[in-house]
Amino acid sequence: MKGLARTAIDPAAYFDEIEKLFARVQVTTPDGATATLSEGVLRAAAVFKEATAFGRKLIFIGNGGTAATASHQAVDYWKNGGMRTLAFNDAALLTCISNDFGYEHVFEKPIEMFADRGDVLIAISSSGQSENILRGVAAAEKAGCRVVTLSGFAPDNPLRGLGDLRFYVPSDAYAHVELLHLSICDAIRDRIIAERLSAVRER
Repeated sequence: MKGLARTAIDPAAYFDEIEKLFARVQVTTPDGATATLSEGVLRAAAVFKEATAFGRKLIFIGNGGTAATASHQAVDYWKNGGMRTLAFNDAALLTCISNDFGYEHVFEKPIEMFADRGDVLIAISSSGQSENILRGVAAAEKAGCRVVTLSGFAPDNPLRGLGDLRFYVPSDAYAHVELLHLSICDAIRDRIIAERLSAVRER
């Protein structure tokens, strides 16, 4: 069945595949340049730090399990990282926008209202094909936001072609893609926290 890890029946193979995937994550920029995963994390951390140092926000969006990742990261970046964050996962907001405009607009509409120039949108989608995510990216770019995208599945998925920094996990297993997306976000946050602690110690 599409989207399920084929190695799930064998725990050793399952974790081996995840380990190998980390080495195969691809990071690209609009000009076609590539970076290693570690370099991508450092670049994203620099973008997030610069934005939040000037009072800008980090906005996380995602559907389904990735919506949980968006909420999780928004809270952790705020509570542990001291950064201003948003995740548009409130039930009233989701049902209101879906009912009044259609689910494809569920991120676009609040981004149009709440995003400020200089904010950073973190758009996460396993398939990279969710219309509401793509519309959210377009709204963020129109508002003057920087955009970081995380996608998986097909290498030519639409989301992979968007954003200032693009993380792509080459797998069609939801569990693997979602796990790596979560880990990448964790690594970026922890890098920012570590840099700030180091700066404090040096004073």
